[in-house]
Order: sequence, then structure tokens, then C-alpha cells
Amino acid sequence: MHYNDNHPNSYWSRAIILVDMNAFFCSVEQIDHPELQGRPIGITNGSQGTCIITSSYEARAYGVRTGMRLKEARRICPGFLQVPAHPERYAQVSSRIMEALSSITPDREIFSVDEAFLDITRCQRLLGTPQQIARQVKQTVLEASGGVLCSVGVSGDKTTAKYAAKLHKPNGLTMIPPGLAQQTLAKIAVTELCGIAKGIGRYLAERGVYNCGDMQRLPIGEIGRRFGNPGRRIWLMTQGLDPDPVHTGVEAPKSVGHGKVMPPNTKQREIIETFLSHMAEKVAARLRLHHFRASHFYIGLRIDEGFLSRKYRCNPPSNHAPDILAMCQDLLDNHWGGQGCHQVQITALDPKYADYQADFLEPSHQRRDRLNQAMDSINRRYGEFTLAPTRLLSRSKMPNVIAPAWKPFGHRETILMNNSEL
Repeated sequence: MHYNDNHPNSYWSRAIILVDMNAFFCSVEQIDHPELQGRPIGITNGSQGTCIITSSYEARAYGVRTGMRLKEARRICPGFLQVPAHPERYAQVSSRIMEALSSITPDREIFSVDEAFLDITRCQRLLGTPQQIARQVKQTVLEASGGVLCSVGVSGDKTTAKYAAKLHKPNGLTMIPPGLAQQTLAKIAVTELCGIAKGIGRYLAERGVYNCGDMQRLPIGEIGRRFGNPGRRIWLMTQGLDPDPVHTGVEAPKSVGHGKVMPPNTKQREIIETFLSHMAEKVAARLRLHHFRASHFYIGLRIDEGFLSRKYRCNPPSNHAPDILAMCQDLLDNHWGGQGCHQVQITALDPKYADYQADFLEPSHQRRDRLNQAMDSINRRYGEFTLAPTRLLSRSKMPNVIAPAWKPFGHRETILMNNSEL
């Protein structure tokens, strides 16, 4: 096989594809509801949601953006339509797409609910040049999803492929041959690349590095001393040489958390406790699902001044909702002064795999764990909170939000589906 890393229609010594589903949630809604096709729509968290999660390209043309308030979107966009989110449906379509992509290559990294990296280096002899494979990828996504369009970026490393994918949206296919990546990125602002946040951007700007081409004036050792291996990777990213491989698994979690926005300026303790209980049950159930327990928890209430929060230690480590709720009640009893609250957050900070044998537990713990197992089994079969504490009868009816880092397996499968839905 003859390789030519400078030509878009030749075989490459390394070839990475980034697949990005265009306005994914909106696309799914427009497929399911043809009357929405061609209309400016925005997805909100249920019919009560007031903040735009994402918008269709028709709405984006008027300036509607993620995070914008519904009232502002309606003001600037004639004919704007609010569409309540259906996260289980998005998870279902994403799962189908990701499974279909695995038929092209097993070297697949699900980067987010609507993005995936594919290392097609080893597929070229079988499937053709990177450009031919990229066209096959677009068709695969279209067929697996029932009509979702995607933009595809192709290059010799992950960072350049991701940059390429956003150049011609929607429904684009952009090739940046590995041999041309460095000169292509040279005039691009470093902050345009995925993984270079504003803080690192300021550090680089202070040293005269604004565009990727400027990075050659900064020794790799200097940024490496400041940021370690991530800094050295950033230096290589700007040269079109990102060494990061496609990760096919899911790393162990550093935290497991859930939060929910409340009605603005909520001061009634009973309502706040209900929201905290709701999140405590979700965190505990997710820990148990993956056989985790945690000994440190973060409990937070967002007030006007920021987050009122405390970190708590739990000994022995727990995945039991009442243990977590007891920490929440301590926060309310001893640290909350009655301020209006806007959001709650509960995070297990150090989840560890701990599939303890029941024989080593106290009898009370054995009984508690058996009850939790029975409740989890029923809820997985019949739906979340089919069995739940009485307090949660008055919980928020706003649906779960599918996190950007959701994956159809492992601890990031935060939206669960029945097998029949796949």
C-alpha cells in the first residue's frame, strides 16, 4: 500500500475521523416530528424549562444559542418553537449510531452523546482511502439514525480532525491531510483547538503565543514544566501532532454527581429538601448500579452569591441515599441561613469499586443492601422512581438531562433504557 500523507485522496500512515452529529437533539426531534423540519426550534428541559439546551440551524441563523433564555430566543427569532427534551430518545438514537460506527472500526472512542472518534488507520486496505471511508461514515450515520446528518473531519490526529469537523457545518466533510496539518493550523488561534481553555490561552498569550504557528517560539519544555504532560500534549496539538490515541474504553470515574435547577429564589426548606432527596437518590442508585461506594461527598446549594457548599466524610463508604441525605440536612441545619436557592448539587467525590460480600457487613447493613437491590431491580425494569421515598411524589417533573459526556455503557450511561428500546 502506498502512503501519501500530503494528499487527501491517498492512503495515510495515520488516519483519524471525528464524527459530529449536527444539532443532534433538534435533528432527532425533526425526524420524529416532520412538521418541525425547516422550522427554528430550541430544546428545553421539559415544557417548564426556560433555558435553551440546543437549537436548530434555522434558529441559530437568528442568533439563538445554547444557554439563551427562552424569552430572549422568542424575541430575536420569528416563529421560534420551544420543544421539550426527550433524553431517552436521544440516548436511543446515539446508541444506534455508535453501534453502527463500530462496524466500520473497533477503534472507536465515544467522545460525547453526539461525537465519536474513529481510528481508521488499519481499515484503509479493506475500506479504501480516508476520504472514501469518511463518506461511508456519513452514510452509516444517516441510515442508523433514520435521517440525522453529520459533519466529519479527517486528519492524522484527534485535535486536527475535531477542528476540521467544525469547519463546514452542517453536513460537511473536511479533509486535512497529516502532512499539511501544521501549516493549516498555523494561523488558527490556539483557543480554537479543543482542550485549550481560556486559562491556558492567557498563559500562552503572555508568552506571545496567540496562533498555533506562534507555539514554535515557545520551547516544549517550558510549557511542560508549567502544565506537565498535558502541556507537552498542547504543544504537539498546535503542530498537528496530537499523540493522544483513540480510547475505546471508559476510564474509572473521578466523581459521580447529579444536580437540578430549582424555581428561582426558593426559600421553603421543604422544597429544598425534596430537591436534595431527589438528587441523593439518583447519586446513590448510580453508585450502586456500578458497584461503587464513596467516602467523601460534596453538597451544594446555589444562591445569589454563588454556591453554598460543604464537603462531608462518610465512614464507612456508602451508596445509601439516607446517608447522603443526612449530610444535606446538616448543610441546611448548620450552614444555610434561609437564602433563596436556585440549584442543588450532590457529588460523590471518590467513588471506588467495592462489591463487598454481605457476610462482612452488619445485619442492619445486609438488610439495607437487600432492600436497595430489590428497589433498584424494580426501577430498572419499570422506570426510574417506580419505587421511591414518599417525599419524592412532589419532586420536580422536569425530565433528566442527558449529559454531554453520556456514553451508552459504563458509569456515564446516565440515561438508562430498556433493551427493547435499542
